[in-house]
Amino acid sequence: MINKLVENIKKTNAPIVVGLDPMLNYIPEHVQKKAFAEYGETLEGAAEAIWQFNKEIVDKTCDLIPAVKPQIAMYEQFGIPGLAAFKKTVDYCKEKGLVVIGDIKRGDIGSTSAAYAVGHVGRVQVGSHTYTPFAEDFVTVNPYLGSDGVNPFIKVCKEEKKGIFVLVKTSNPSSGEFQDQLINGRPLYELVGEKVALWGEEHMGDEYSYVGAVVGATYPEMGKVLRKIMPKSYILVPGYGAQGGKGKDLIHFFNEDGLGAIVNSSRGIIAAYKQENYAKFGAEHFGDASRAAVEDMIKDIKEALENR
Repeated sequence: MINKLVENIKKTNAPIVVGLDPMLNYIPEHVQKKAFAEYGETLEGAAEAIWQFNKEIVDKTCDLIPAVKPQIAMYEQFGIPGLAAFKKTVDYCKEKGLVVIGDIKRGDIGSTSAAYAVGHVGRVQVGSHTYTPFAEDFVTVNPYLGSDGVNPFIKVCKEEKKGIFVLVKTSNPSSGEFQDQLINGRPLYELVGEKVALWGEEHMGDEYSYVGAVVGATYPEMGKVLRKIMPKSYILVPGYGAQGGKGKDLIHFFNEDGLGAIVNSSRGIIAAYKQENYAKFGAEHFGDASRAAVEDMIKDIKEALENR
């Protein structure tokens, strides 16, 4: 699947991923009203609003982008109907030829981690039948429990030709409370990066490993170091746009070939119509606002890479 991700990035010339992280307050009133008219102000109604919102954004941007990243918590908060909307979104995006990165941040030990892996990127056996429950192409994985928590994902990904992105240095302000702590004089995130590179060496696609890393755009200098530590790992870069990251901050995340990183923007794209720059589209045309935001993001990153 890492080969398909690289292929999609080359085809679109857009190393970006749209984070499908819908909160109800991002969803225009007319979309909510229509869903509530059919299902009431219920969990089912919320899930329908999310699905219709996602579908419009995907329809308006899928020709420009290589991948999407739905954050499962935004769906889980609406219970079983929300998870159904998550699955519906995953399936629809794959129909459109997009690579789907399930932002699930799972990680546990032994059979528990294996169950997460089977549920999201693998197959589950039920009697004489096998099923692919959520069927994302990649998932994000928390490495805090060490190899015991990561190896089950790698095993399933090897079987299914899928991939993972391991949390190495996250974009949130308090990430340094643990990730920056010095171990024998070196920050913990560097040691995690070395482990990701080691896992990746044994699990290669054509050009890059299917064991990638998550490194926040808000820490460009750390990204520069980690790029060298993990030369064959694709880096998923959150924190662009709404969290403060700009194209000029991202150049060190990429290799000289212009590949090696994919940059995520969530609310900066899906809620673009709420921003001053895209207010002209109005809530009625929120999908067109999202498309314009994607085009501007592509331009920003392209110019930064050309001028580095």
